[in-house]
Amino acid sequence: MTGKKIFKWLLLVSAALLTSAYFVVSTASESTAKFDPEQQVLADKLNALLNTEVITLTPSPIQGFYQALTDTGVFYISSDGALLIQGKVYNIDGQPKDLTESAMAGERLKRLAAVEDSMISYPAKNEKYVVTIFTDIDCGYCRKLHSQMEEYNDLGITVRYLAYPRSGPNSPSGDTIASVWCADNPAQAMTNAKSGKALKKAKCDNPVAQHYKLGGVFGVRGTPAIIRPNGEMLGGYLPPRQLLATLEQQ
Repeated sequence: MTGKKIFKWLLLVSAALLTSAYFVVSTASESTAKFDPEQQVLADKLNALLNTEVITLTPSPIQGFYQALTDTGVFYISSDGALLIQGKVYNIDGQPKDLTESAMAGERLKRLAAVEDSMISYPAKNEKYVVTIFTDIDCGYCRKLHSQMEEYNDLGITVRYLAYPRSGPNSPSGDTIASVWCADNPAQAMTNAKSGKALKKAKCDNPVAQHYKLGGVFGVRGTPAIIRPNGEMLGGYLPPRQLLATLEQQ
């Protein structure tokens, strides 16, 4: 092969390698990009205005608005960034339907699956339904619900707990619930703590802060907050038979 041919061959190989490298980098950038340029402007505006983190921006039922899922709940922002709405959107064409809750349900289920291993569970022997509950140790209705755990289980309802210390994870309440998760027997420690028994302080790599942040994303404003099997969230405490009736209507 002559010198000219070698040089030409090297140029072709170099061009091919550069094209391949560009394709790989470009594809990787596109696959990891969170928002398109227009959405990024809106996300940055919300982050700055609300001191929050925008997780997803998706088309909303309101024409010209995006639904923004943030670490403090759901907002609606116009595509030009001029208008912001906080609240729920209902379809009232016929039987009223909470469209915000329906949109959140699938997102909740995906995120619950990722933390399932860190939940404290009280399984029903003849399980019919599984509910996930954001709970606090010193919440009156949380304690009432827990005192009826046997009744929920007897009705076929498995209860799974996530930690939601209302005063925040870096608080005395947060320390207490962290000790529950760090106990040798977390399920028994939860029962002891909610019945007012002294709890041995314990420290470990625990999920309390992660659960608390997840509660913010889900729109939790108080405890207990019950997540149905379909991902929809109920308002608060329900007695065993009332909860069963609600689940049967799903």
